[in-house]
Amino acid sequence: MTKLRIFIADDERPAREYLKAILRGFEIAEIVGEADNGGSAVESIRELKPDLALLDLQMPQLTGLEVVRELKPAEMPLVAFVTAFDDHAIQAFELNAVDYLLKPVEAGRLRTTLDRAVERLDHIDWREQAASRIDSTIETYEADLRSEPLTRIPVRERELIRLVPTDEITSIVADGELLHIYTGARRRHVINFRLKDIETRLDNKKFVRASRGSIVNLTHVESFSPMPGGTYLIKLTDGREIATSRLQSKLLRDRLFKL
Repeated sequence: MTKLRIFIADDERPAREYLKAILRGFEIAEIVGEADNGGSAVESIRELKPDLALLDLQMPQLTGLEVVRELKPAEMPLVAFVTAFDDHAIQAFELNAVDYLLKPVEAGRLRTTLDRAVERLDHIDWREQAASRIDSTIETYEADLRSEPLTRIPVRERELIRLVPTDEITSIVADGELLHIYTGARRRHVINFRLKDIETRLDNKKFVRASRGSIVNLTHVESFSPMPGGTYLIKLTDGREIATSRLQSKLLRDRLFKL
């Protein structure tokens, strides 16, 4: 049996180890290398020439999309992007027939990706087709990002995907690799995403940083209580309280407390 030579790029080691553990259960899969940032991924793909690259969409130095943009058509492997819920990216992938895997990756879905890769490798011009699909995906994705801010955030609830309106969100708090999304209905949703990345997608007229690890929705702020050291304790309409950092306290004062 001919092995499918696979390369993995993700800046989070647990995510790479998780993917490798699943792939080792597939006889067809051969892991030929890995990288923890986009720059190293480009170099390794050129050197190793894998059949399939599993690329995290958000990585240091270069994103997954920027990695493939650096590659020439003759260097392009088949690509599947690994991403947390990102409606702009998913729409771009689906429109251009580019494969993607949602975190946390499920073994059955990963197996489907491998089967699709094997089928595509049978085409003589598969590299040219892969490069063309990626180019179209990048154009679609970047055009979509220039559109309106997020109005809903998809979250997984068991077997369902619920779309949470951003107007209902009172705060978003980072906890390691996870984000806790709180709503006015006193509900909490958990997604795998980076706070800095979701911040760029939200309406900056409503959502502001309270600290390094938290964002609040100004429409759900009841009051700011001054604290020692020039910081504040923000009381939200859902009853939660979030402390601001010194830096963000100054930015909030400059933005909100001056007539």
